[in-house]
Amino acid sequence: MFASEFNHTIDDKGRLTLPARFRTELAAGVTVTRGIERCLFIYPKDEWKKLADQLTALSITNKKVRDFRRYLFSGASESEPDKQGRILLPAYLREYANLDGDAIIVGSGAHLEVWNPALWRETLADLVLNAQETAQMLSDQGIL
Repeated sequence: MFASEFNHTIDDKGRLTLPARFRTELAAGVTVTRGIERCLFIYPKDEWKKLADQLTALSITNKKVRDFRRYLFSGASESEPDKQGRILLPAYLREYANLDGDAIIVGSGAHLEVWNPALWRETLADLVLNAQETAQMLSDQGIL
């Protein structure tokens, strides 16, 4: 499970160093794709396969399913970490997430997220502001 928050940088070649504590888990390779809120998602191979299998099992007659599959799969890029634990973030994904230089890596359970630092601060402020309401909704679902 991925948790915590890390400050990292993207080098001039578009490579991102993965947090040291996750490198063993990600050594077999990752899939990087567009996230939902202008961030990037990084999935370990096994978690990406689970998600891909779930999405491809859904009916293609549903336009929202087709659209989301296009959104997620068209942005996907496979990468294997190098010996320094770096992965390549393609230019189109860096542009999508407005990543240039500094980046925040956030653990999000089964995957990591990569954020532009300013956008992450905005998003985190909203999360903090709405935490009580979100906790109540989860409690109503029997999760908390």
